Amino acid sequence: MHIGIVGLGKMGANMRDRLQAAGLDVTGYDRNPAVSDVASTAELIETLPAPRLVWVMVPAGAITTAVIADLATRLSPGDLVIDGGNSRFTDDFTHEALLAEQGVHYVDAGVSGGVWGATNGFGLMVGGAEADVERAMPVFDALRPEGPREEGFVHAGKVGAGHYAKMVHNGIEYALMQAYAEGYELLEKRDDLIQDVPGVFTAWQRGTVVRSWLLELLVRALKDDPQLRDIEGYVEDSGEGRWTIEEAISNAVPVPAISASIFARFASRQEDSPAMKAVAALRNQFGGHAIKKAD
Repeated sequence: MHIGIVGLGKMGANMRDRLQAAGLDVTGYDRNPAVSDVASTAELIETLPAPRLVWVMVPAGAITTAVIADLATRLSPGDLVIDGGNSRFTDDFTHEALLAEQGVHYVDAGVSGGVWGATNGFGLMVGGAEADVERAMPVFDALRPEGPREEGFVHAGKVGAGHYAKMVHNGIEYALMQAYAEGYELLEKRDDLIQDVPGVFTAWQRGTVVRSWLLELLVRALKDDPQLRDIEGYVEDSGEGRWTIEEAISNAVPVPAISASIFARFASRQEDSPAMKAVAALRNQFGGHAIKKAD
């Protein structure tokens, strides 16, 4: 099988490496000529035998939509496009319609694994028609982790289901990271009692109910910088957490842990939180509690 990839950032390049290691032919296009195999999208399509399979791995939103729209004008009926970026699931309906006008098929794939995917494999959550997913299975099998297919791959449902599952996955990830982070702060605060914070997290990796890959990554970070002095406490969010909360509100599903985790990220971006100023002022007003004056 020969597959084309549009977008060779870290994830796209890692996927190309894993596909090639599995013996698949891969041609990649990126606007950065230093990493691209071809000079243009048109040239990429020319290299692929029909019916073509093109994997899109570019930033979600307007960029992905522009790439899909461009492919719709160049591909032929029977070709298949897979969006493996972090697109919002509602965008999948637009992308599917754009391509369907030209007889081109569409599958959405939520991809997890980050920079480790080339080595460990990528967790895949896929949405689309059964025939389209089955056609792409050699690609999915090459990308997923070794072991039982159902432990690293799921055909979650129709178009949009893959990115919806990935959205919820990332919402859960936000909450898990926040829980570990709060535990770290609490342990670090009691330096009169806890004298080896990295050691505590390391010990949790075996035999405990809180062990996970995220915990392993935190242990790795603490080995390099036990007190995290080289890291500023400023955390961005890439959108999926917000989308998860919006879906929860729309469907009346309580998600307090996920909601708290995204709001904690917002708080991390404020050097001097206006909300906390208001809380301090109120405590001073009703209870006479001391306040710290701004410099």
